[in-house]
Amino acid sequence: MDRMKRYAIYYAPRPGGFADAASAWLGWDLQAGCTVAQPRAALPRALADLTETPRKYGFHGTIKAPFALGAGVELADVRHGVKELAGQLARIELAGLGLVNLHGFLALVPQGDVSDLLDLAAEVVRFLDPYRAALSAADHARRRPEHLTPRQRELLAAYGYPFVMEEFQFHLTLTGPISESEAEEVMPLASAHFAQALNAPFLVEDLCLCGEDQAGRFHLLHRYPLST
Repeated sequence: MDRMKRYAIYYAPRPGGFADAASAWLGWDLQAGCTVAQPRAALPRALADLTETPRKYGFHGTIKAPFALGAGVELADVRHGVKELAGQLARIELAGLGLVNLHGFLALVPQGDVSDLLDLAAEVVRFLDPYRAALSAADHARRRPEHLTPRQRELLAAYGYPFVMEEFQFHLTLTGPISESEAEEVMPLASAHFAQALNAPFLVEDLCLCGEDQAGRFHLLHRYPLST
């Protein structure tokens, strides 16, 4: 596969029912790198429209946000770093997932004590940050720092992303911006579509190295199992 524009560390479900349901919901299979037929439903807007924003990223939970490689850094360096780190971090099991309207978009969020997941994400951000290129002035402006808190601006300067460390909130995005009335109509469909995952423990078992292609679509490049 051609060199990617950016790389990221995501959670993505292992192959199986949850992964299949997630790919169908968004219309993009992160692992196979292909479009997928979406469910047909009578909604205020077509599901394809409601999921347009998150589709290019594929179904995922961000652990380290997309970044360009620093000067002199090769993909092989990142692969080695992620493999080394994954071997040091333990897999996480949480009580389950809940469907919520998260500040104007629908998402699945983990239930129960998420402190271990927050600690894992913080360690990934710190450990892999040396591989990241510094933000350009345009990228920095794109984060709209004038709308961030002082702490978020500090984190943006330190790690290239404002929502890390104590500002981090793990979530699995299901839609783009959505109105309250649309959310009320979409939620029953999403609840039924993800019923199996919503009624099961939520496992974080891997660090997934993903890349953004030249068309802006993300692909799963490699899955690194966490230590048991």
